[in-house]
Amino acid sequence: MSSSVSVLAAARGRGAFLHPVAAFWAAGVLFLAALLVPQTSFAQGRELPDFADLVERVGPAVVNIRTTERAPDGPRTPFRRRSPALQGSDEVPRGEGSGFILSADGYVMTNAHVIDGATEVYVTLTDKREFKAKIVGADERTDVALVKIEAAGLPVLRIGDVNRLRVGEWVVAIGSPFGLENTVTAGIVSAKQRETGSDISFIQTDVAVNPGNSGGPLINIRGEAVGINSQILSPVGSFVGISLAIPIDEAMRIADQLKATGRVVRGYLGIQPTDVPRELAEEYGLNKGKTKGAFVRQVVPGAPAEKAGIQPGDVVLYVNGKPVDGAVDLRRTLGALKPGSAVNLQINRRGKVMEFKPNLAEMNPQVVANNDRSPEVEGRTSASGKAWGLTVTNLSEAERLAARGVSGVRVTAVTAGAEAVGLRAGDVILAVGTADVADVKQFDAVVSKLDKARPLPVTVLRGEWAQFLRIPALK
Repeated sequence: MSSSVSVLAAARGRGAFLHPVAAFWAAGVLFLAALLVPQTSFAQGRELPDFADLVERVGPAVVNIRTTERAPDGPRTPFRRRSPALQGSDEVPRGEGSGFILSADGYVMTNAHVIDGATEVYVTLTDKREFKAKIVGADERTDVALVKIEAAGLPVLRIGDVNRLRVGEWVVAIGSPFGLENTVTAGIVSAKQRETGSDISFIQTDVAVNPGNSGGPLINIRGEAVGINSQILSPVGSFVGISLAIPIDEAMRIADQLKATGRVVRGYLGIQPTDVPRELAEEYGLNKGKTKGAFVRQVVPGAPAEKAGIQPGDVVLYVNGKPVDGAVDLRRTLGALKPGSAVNLQINRRGKVMEFKPNLAEMNPQVVANNDRSPEVEGRTSASGKAWGLTVTNLSEAERLAARGVSGVRVTAVTAGAEAVGLRAGDVILAVGTADVADVKQFDAVVSKLDKARPLPVTVLRGEWAQFLRIPALK
């Protein structure tokens, strides 16, 4: 249409009257321009990808996975007795999922949650052959699992390069949604490095993925696996436009370890990190730097972090010179390091940059921190925080020993604004702004210099968990 308008404007610009020949040619140009738009749309329509050849080529490398579990005694037992297919068996169907073949000798990748709790795993190929599979290993933190079937000469799905994957690129999912084997759906990459709070960043797509697709491959237009379909974000439990896939490079790193040792070994520092609160980033001036950092919410007693002197409330800025891009990035970076290795950490402690070099231990998934410690109530009380609705006291000797070198003042009472933002009696205030407060005397000295009409920024320890609060002033 823009071509038509421009031609018409040019014709009118030459005067009120046109020569008959010129008018004829102008009309011809307008006619051709009008034809140009639908022709262009048609040409663009023909550029849409045809996945038929791709699916025919890679489809045989995608498998269906079904699992069984041992039937418990009780209400389900009569049902098993009434079912001819299950008579004489202690196993009952547990669930179905998908997977894909990594090697011609029978290694198959899937999701850890597909085989979790299964006593038996069966893999069915597109040619309808079924094999009983051996579980090689599974990693719950990344949701990656590896199983093995006894076969040879199997079709293999090539592994792609996630770094080449672009937002907007076409991708295909093949799997068994709701048990419908070898179902093919397609869409585009919506985002890369989508964070959900787990140890990995996901590939987000709009490919239709439903229960049963789990463990199946996300495939690029070149017929290469670039991810494992793992999750959907949905309020109803089925696809509503957002699906998440584990990047294949991360999945292969895990699979290699599972194949070698049956488990994944990770470095362990012994902290519980969270993203740095916006208010604390502003207080410490972190929003002006090249790193987001990660806030140390807890230090596990006896762990490498505590032995090195790292404290709750610290902010980890760099690991071995690499900027820390939030809590997930820190967990991922530390987990990829070998146990026993020394790690160089740059930390911001209340505005002061410090360096620590702990030796990592091996992560034990069963380690659970105790954050329920309740401190005693004793010591001199200060009311200098009353402008913000709180009073504090010195820590007792027992509390100082329990805090393992962490100094502060304990909150004895809270009202109004302090209570509203989550401060509780028994919390330990480690710092006000960037100033450490080891006792009531230091607390009073720091607070006395502050504007009583402005919020009070405090780093607080509750049990073994640190957090940053900005307490509004009372009106």
